[in-house]
Amino acid sequence: MSRFQFVPGEVMARLRARIVGQDQVLTAIESMLNLVKADLGDPRRPLHVALFLGPTGVGKTEIIRVLAEAIHGSADACCRIDMNTLAQDHYAAAITGAPPGYVGSREGTTLLDLDLIQGSFGRPGIVLFDEIEKAGREVVRSLLNVFDHGRLTLSSGAKTVDFRNTLVFMTSNLAAREIQHYEDGLRRGWRRLMPVSASARRRRLQSLTDAALHRNFDPEFVNRIDCVTLFNSLEPETYDALIELELGRLNSRLARSGWTVALEPAARDWLARRGYDRRFGARAVARAFRRDVTVALAETLMGCAGKAEGGAGHGLIGRLEADGIRFFHHHLPSS
Repeated sequence: MSRFQFVPGEVMARLRARIVGQDQVLTAIESMLNLVKADLGDPRRPLHVALFLGPTGVGKTEIIRVLAEAIHGSADACCRIDMNTLAQDHYAAAITGAPPGYVGSREGTTLLDLDLIQGSFGRPGIVLFDEIEKAGREVVRSLLNVFDHGRLTLSSGAKTVDFRNTLVFMTSNLAAREIQHYEDGLRRGWRRLMPVSASARRRRLQSLTDAALHRNFDPEFVNRIDCVTLFNSLEPETYDALIELELGRLNSRLARSGWTVALEPAARDWLARRGYDRRFGARAVARAFRRDVTVALAETLMGCAGKAEGGAGHGLIGRLEADGIRFFHHHLPSS
C-alpha cells in the first residue's frame, strides 16, 4: 500500500499521449514515478531532483505541466520559478527571503509557493526551476540545502519551506548549441560517409552535456541531482503527431460552439513542412499552425456566424489551395 494516490500507469498514459519523440525521457519519468509511488526514497531529501537538458521546444516544460495535470488535476498546480528573471546574484533573496534588517525580512517574502511545493499526504508537490542556467551563481547555490536536506530556512529564520514531499525539476538549454552543431555535422559533408553508431553518438552527446554542466555549475550542485536527462531534437516524422495535438486543442476550444475542424492529408503534409525547424521544435509547429490554420479558420467562422447556433454537427475541413489552407463547410454524419 502506498500513501500516494496517483497511479503511475495512468500518469504515463497521459504523458505518452502529449509528449512525442522523447521515449527515453518518458522511460526515466516512469521509473521515477514507480520509485515515488513505492515510497522508497530517502525521507530526508526531496522525493526526486531532476534536470532536463535539451534544445528549446522539445517538451521539457510541457512534461511538468502534464505531470501536474495528471497528479493534481491542473496544469498550473506546480510552483514555477522563471530563473531567467534572477540573473543577478542578489536575487537569491527572492528565493531565500530578505536578510534580517532589510525590507520584507519579517514577513518572510519569497517567490516559493509553500502549498504547491509541500503538496499533501497523498499527492507530492511539484516545483520547476525553469532555465536554471540563466540564474545568478548565488541564486543556484541557495538551492544546495534544498537538494541535500529537503528544507530551506528563509534568511529571517522565521519560516522553513519543506521540500521532502516534493518533485523538484529543473530545465536548461545547456549544450544545446554544441549538440546541434555535432548533429548537423553528422548530416552533411564527409561525416555522412562515416556512419556513427547509436552508442557512439550517445556517448558523444553525454560528453558534451557533462562538459557543459561542469562549466556552468559547481560540482557539489551537480552531485545533488538524482537524474540528468537529455531530450532529443524533434525529427520530421514527429511533426504529424504535433499537428494532431494542435488540432485536438483547437477542437476542444471549438466544442462549446458546436464546430469540428479537420485537415486533409495534403494540408497536413504541407503544414508539417512549413513548421519544420530543428532549432525551435514544437514551438515552430505551433507558430505555423496559428499562422496558417487558426487565422484562416477565424475568417471562415466569421463568415459562418450563427450557423452553429444551438448544437453540434457542423464541421470544417481544411484543404490546401494555391494560396494556403482554406476551410470549407461540411455536415458531419450523425453518430
